Amino acid sequence: MKNLLPGLRKFSEKVFPGHRDHFESLAQGQKPHTLMITCSDSRIDPNLVTQTQPGELFVVRNAGNIVPPFGASRGGEEAAIEFAIEGLGVTNIVICGHSQCGAMAALAGKVNLDGLPCVKSWLGHAQATKKRIDTRGGDFDLSRVVEENVLVQADNLRTHPSVSSALRSGKVQLFGWVYSFETGSIAVYDPREKAYVPSMDMKEEHGNGTSRFAL
Repeated sequence: MKNLLPGLRKFSEKVFPGHRDHFESLAQGQKPHTLMITCSDSRIDPNLVTQTQPGELFVVRNAGNIVPPFGASRGGEEAAIEFAIEGLGVTNIVICGHSQCGAMAALAGKVNLDGLPCVKSWLGHAQATKKRIDTRGGDFDLSRVVEENVLVQADNLRTHPSVSSALRSGKVQLFGWVYSFETGSIAVYDPREKAYVPSMDMKEEHGNGTSRFAL
C-alpha cells in the first residue's frame, strides 16, 4: 500500500477536483466508443497510449490479449465482449498486442511453463497462432508471433455472435494494433498491404465510413 496511498491522496485532492464535471457526468452512465482488448502487462496503459479520457474505452485485459473462440472458455471475456457490443454500443474494437510479450514468448517456447499450469492451459487458445507460423516456415521471432497473434485473435473474435452480427451490419469496425514499448509507437494492421504500418505514417481519417484499416 505504501506505493499506492500517495497516489490515492493526490487523485482525491488534486486531480479529481480539476475534472469534477467530467467524473460527475460519468456517474450517470458510460458510453465508450471503443472496446479495447489488450494484454494484462503492467507496461501498457490503454488511456495513456490512446490519449483518451475515462469513459471512452471499455477494456478487456488478459495474458496475451487472447480472445477464446465463442464457447471455448469459462472466463469473463465472452460476457465483457457481449456487453460492450449489445449493452454499450461501441463502434470500434481494437485488439492490441505489444512488444516483448511474455505470453507470446511462452507460446513460442522461449519460457518454461512447468510451474505455470494455468498459463499453459490459457495459451491453448493461441495455438492457431503457433500453427500459422509453423505453416509459413516456423520462424518464431517474437515480434512476428505477437503480430500474428493479433490477427488470430481477431478471427476468434468473429466467432462471437454479437461481434459477427455487428460487423456484418456495419455497426462495428475491428482493428489490429501492436504497441512497442521501446519506441512508444503503435503499428496498425493494413489489410490491403497485409502488413503493419506505423500509426505516425497514417493519414487521419474523417467521416463515418469504413476505415481502410478495418479488418
